[in-house]
Amino acid sequence: MADRSGQRSILAMVVLAHLEEAPMHVYRMHELIRQRGKANVVNVAQRNSVYQTIARLVRAGLVEVHDTTRDEGRPERVAYRVTPEGSRALHAWLGEMLSVPAREFPELPAALAFLALLPPREVTQHLATRRATIAAHLAHAERAMAETLALGLPRLFLLEDEYRQAMMRAELAWLDGVLADLRRGALTWSKAWIKKVAAEAEKFVPPAEPKRTRSKRA
Repeated sequence: MADRSGQRSILAMVVLAHLEEAPMHVYRMHELIRQRGKANVVNVAQRNSVYQTIARLVRAGLVEVHDTTRDEGRPERVAYRVTPEGSRALHAWLGEMLSVPAREFPELPAALAFLALLPPREVTQHLATRRATIAAHLAHAERAMAETLALGLPRLFLLEDEYRQAMMRAELAWLDGVLADLRRGALTWSKAWIKKVAAEAEKFVPPAEPKRTRSKRA
């Protein structure tokens, strides 16, 4: 696809996935995303972002108008459907997203890269606060999943929540280790020590990243 408006994004994938299910208008799609808990994996805080994504998918030929209705006293409502090209793109995107680790730039690693600008005691306080927040989120997520599974929803439709919980548990374990080292002084630093390390920084050469592989499209 030469048109960059057809490039892959998480929201574009979610939109195509819902239209693969059935033609629908943006309001209905936005409500389904929220009702099904998919707002945990894609940012739809502003419904306008869904409209903008639909518009670029239409320009790319991945989505088209299904029908237009107008109820008395209400604005015109447009329902959209996925095109054959859009369906092929969706399946290709899903395959790539499942098989190829994305190079993402979350905030925590960025902050950790410059953590030494803060004193150890302050870093300990911040990470302890983060740990408490994540532990609370994990406890809530575990309760919600248990309740949902008890209602009979198959595990297949909760795998993204299962993954998020696994990531939170892994981060909690990592935080526990770092906090323990900070509190006992095994991990510490000072301005003088940082200055000394900076003077020798050219000796440290980071290892090369492994080459990324791409999944083969059908």
